[in-house]
Amino acid sequence: MGTHDMQGFGLWGLAFVNAAIFILFALSFFKPQSARDWRSFSAFSAFLVALFAEMYGFPLTIYLFSGWLQSHYPGVNWFSHDAGHLLEMMFGWRVNPHFGPFHMASFVLIGAGFWLISAGWAVLHAAQQNRAMATTGIYERLRHPQYVGFIMVLTGFLLQWPTLLTVVMYPVLVVMYVRLARHEEQAAIAEFGDAYRDYMAQTGGFFPRWHSESAR
Repeated sequence: MGTHDMQGFGLWGLAFVNAAIFILFALSFFKPQSARDWRSFSAFSAFLVALFAEMYGFPLTIYLFSGWLQSHYPGVNWFSHDAGHLLEMMFGWRVNPHFGPFHMASFVLIGAGFWLISAGWAVLHAAQQNRAMATTGIYERLRHPQYVGFIMVLTGFLLQWPTLLTVVMYPVLVVMYVRLARHEEQAAIAEFGDAYRDYMAQTGGFFPRWHSESAR
């Protein structure tokens, strides 16, 4: 496997810069405060580092599965940078993977995810300042918009550039966010009692619960 075959890889500086940009971007929205916040953010950051290390550094996933990929998809140069968009390649999108359906869907998920993280933090921060429940804005529909946002961002990146390590990390992170959400709910019940139980009955946790105003 020569240097010519690995065009678009070995760019470790670019991998570092991209990982740093997205991590700092998420940090500016999420603003972790508790130890739990930092654990969830650290896991998210590790996912991004693993992703960009393969996207611009060394394509470990393609290297490990190159034999199988080449035998099943012989028309693809699997060591070109574009081939890292595995889903586009495997589903036959050969024109430009950056405009493929999975890539475009990833942009929507990543953008919406960061918006949720930002919108959730603004409401949560204001509530914490007043030692009150966060029930306005996006919290009128979701109890855990920031965790939903992180999962959407992770899903978007996974669609855009799936790798062996990130595929393994993804369900672990999702389970971690669900468990953190459940822990936070128990803490909120301990602090706010029936008021938070009523809020839980009216509001979805990870999926919005749509109902009419008259039904509330």
